[in-house]
Amino acid sequence: MYALFFRLFFRRMDAERAHHLAFRWIRLVARIPVLRTFVAAALAPRYASLRTEALGLRMHGPFGLAAGFDKNAVAIDAMAMLGFDHVEIGTVTARGQSGNPRPRLFRLVADRALINRMGFNNEGSAAVADRLATRRPVFRTTVGVNIGKTKTVPEEEAAGDYVTSTERLAAHADYLVVNVSSPNTPGLRNLQATAALRPLLTAVREAADRTVTDRRVPLLVKIAPDLADEDVDAVADLAVELGLDGIIATNTTIARDGLGLASDPRLTAETGGLSGAPLGDRSLEVLRRLYARVGTRITLVGVGGIRDAEDAWQRILAGATLVQGYSAFIYQGPFWMRAVHKGLAARLATSPYATLADAVGADTRKVPV
Repeated sequence: MYALFFRLFFRRMDAERAHHLAFRWIRLVARIPVLRTFVAAALAPRYASLRTEALGLRMHGPFGLAAGFDKNAVAIDAMAMLGFDHVEIGTVTARGQSGNPRPRLFRLVADRALINRMGFNNEGSAAVADRLATRRPVFRTTVGVNIGKTKTVPEEEAAGDYVTSTERLAAHADYLVVNVSSPNTPGLRNLQATAALRPLLTAVREAADRTVTDRRVPLLVKIAPDLADEDVDAVADLAVELGLDGIIATNTTIARDGLGLASDPRLTAETGGLSGAPLGDRSLEVLRRLYARVGTRITLVGVGGIRDAEDAWQRILAGATLVQGYSAFIYQGPFWMRAVHKGLAARLATSPYATLADAVGADTRKVPV
């Protein structure tokens, strides 16, 4: 049904306009008490076997919404209603910004992929902090806050920019993510180099501890799939050295070659980050490399190219305690999360593992005969 609706309606509409329209509908449903209860019962069934503990937090399951969908924290309960076990808002910058000129979001339907060059369009960390402070949760869910650099702030002042957002948002975050991997803010990916990343993460960690004194806010970093393998290793080593809580692998890619693209070349030539199915292999490869490097010392979050329960299961076996999706939600619609949960529960039940935690990294731990 959703596939037909997508073909007849959303596919004919500008991608960003379609996103905002669907977003409004989801939020509207979540505002109606009886209706949202029925929707949650239908779309967000809970499986006891999938209960997950990560980052010191207890969650209904391992499957969450990646950053980018709800940039301004306006639909946390709505996304929980649809079945996401955690919701990562943002990316939020210290100053509000409108992002890059439109059009800036493109659907590659034949490849089940998206290209975006949104440019961190958001209301700014002060406005988002105010919204989170006054939020009255309807559904219990874990809220991650993803922060990035304001476009107009030079690289040498990036740490102060991130600290400003941290001081405003840390108290409202179940976990905090430093995003240094979007391709759509000039110079941002330069911050992934360990020489720049070490002082940045140290400053954010200190700001979070200074701002929130009654608990430790977990801190993660989100990296790009385009990092060379040795740079992935360097980030992994730095995360362990600094006592980081986790790494999210991965953001979107600027690569186009070798990804099996079948869409119109005019679309694939658009600049921006590619997400969706073509990203899956590289994201999985980076995840496996990270787990081989850090093991269970920090939490890994697998994101990028997750289309179904099998993809999510493979990320868990490769070392991810949590998994996230976004692009497939656009193509598969509101029943996608239900299908992923059902599929994960079925795979766990027929596996040799008693719990999801037992399955994390199982493939990586196997010793060749």
